[in-house]
Amino acid sequence: MTTKRTLGRSGIEVSPLGFGCWAIGGEWQSADGQPLGWGKVDDEETVRAVRRALDLGVTFFDTADVYGTGHSETVLGRALGKRRDDVVLATKWGNVFDPDTRTLTGGDDTTEYARRALTASLRRLGTDHIDLYQFHLSDADPARGAELRDLCEELVGEGLIRAYAWSTDDPDRAAVFAEGPHCTAVQHALNVLQDAPQLLEMCERMGLASINRSPLAMGLLAGRRSGPLEAGDIRSRPPAWMQGYDGDGADDDWVARVDALRDVLTSGGRTVAQGALAWIWARSPRTVPIPGFRSVAQAEQNAGAIEKGPLTAGQLAEIDRVLGR
Repeated sequence: MTTKRTLGRSGIEVSPLGFGCWAIGGEWQSADGQPLGWGKVDDEETVRAVRRALDLGVTFFDTADVYGTGHSETVLGRALGKRRDDVVLATKWGNVFDPDTRTLTGGDDTTEYARRALTASLRRLGTDHIDLYQFHLSDADPARGAELRDLCEELVGEGLIRAYAWSTDDPDRAAVFAEGPHCTAVQHALNVLQDAPQLLEMCERMGLASINRSPLAMGLLAGRRSGPLEAGDIRSRPPAWMQGYDGDGADDDWVARVDALRDVLTSGGRTVAQGALAWIWARSPRTVPIPGFRSVAQAEQNAGAIEKGPLTAGQLAEIDRVLGR
């Protein structure tokens, strides 16, 4: 498998696997107390994991200002340190938060806020530019999206960002951003249990990269079984949009679907998680999955998928048969 993929029409090269930095932000919550993080984190372990990923050839890191209400960006910037120029750095804006109480307080889709958010992200990350700046409000008004697209073009011209994208599962909204010459990607959910054919087709047609959040189905494809989760983990009280979990942990029906795919996904000596990433690579050459991590061991397992490469067309067909699609 090639060790590089290009972010859409930007010419920016990244490793075929990125690392998603939601989990390393630690605990944070909504205004009504809903946990929005993945539980407690050890920042020293995070730093070791990021640096181990770099050593294993991972060059793309995706975070957001709201993850841990700024903490994910801060610890990622610290971990990268002098190796900042060795990586492609992506972050997101649009959510408003209080870092003192680690609380999400709302959203702001104005152009004025976007500039303020970018300045704050640059400071936390310890850099003078963002390689890929992504709008994080997935269901914002498309007309406002057009204004923000035009702002992003200005930010490119000012050298503050290199490219931009919308993080959304709606192809119509993604297409609004795609009209801008420096829009190079769409970030959307994609995993072996939750396909996204319309978005993949749009990325192919419009020359965009497909950056894939939830590639391991919120941990279901990384070994998560039924049972309780710690109180600060979003999956312990899953919000309405989160599929595969109920109040008691992983949903039994979803676990059964993972088990049904186990033989295919573990082909070639892969773990189930590595097989899930291999499915995404086989699904389209434009895909860049961004699994989360909180430890060196998780970083090593995720990065280890690269050398094993994508699944075959026959294996893709077998998965569709098993899942009845």
